[in-house]
Amino acid sequence: MQTSDKLEELFRLQETLNDFVFSKQDLRDKNGKVLTMAALRSQAQSGEPLGPNTEVNQWLRKYLEALTDESRELGEELLWKWWSKDKLDMQNIRIEIVDQLHFWLSLAITAGMDAEKVFDIYMQKNKVNIERQNSSYSKENKNEADNRGIN
Repeated sequence: MQTSDKLEELFRLQETLNDFVFSKQDLRDKNGKVLTMAALRSQAQSGEPLGPNTEVNQWLRKYLEALTDESRELGEELLWKWWSKDKLDMQNIRIEIVDQLHFWLSLAITAGMDAEKVFDIYMQKNKVNIERQNSSYSKENKNEADNRGIN
């Protein structure tokens, strides 16, 4: 597999996994159909205003809660007592990071993004971050105008 295809493959695998879970758990959309990631992505990309009671909002919240919990679990693996004789469990740390990736990918798909869109937005945001570092970015001069041009 080519390196450039790996992110696309992760998106494909995550969508397949989520659809499997939706079906296995008999999770249904507001029309009574088994929920799919394609339906969530379509709703996110519709251009219509999305309020708090939309499936997109509900699933973004669920995936964020799951990602937050995985972040907490990763934090529990990290050592903070500098006097301790404990050792890092790198194998479990790596698993927790990949667990985070599962939910991060779910968030991205639910927000209507695919691998290409994530790459495009990342490249734009990376440029903004470099420009911020080169312009003495701080809380005092922070504004979001530079983020507004990212699409």
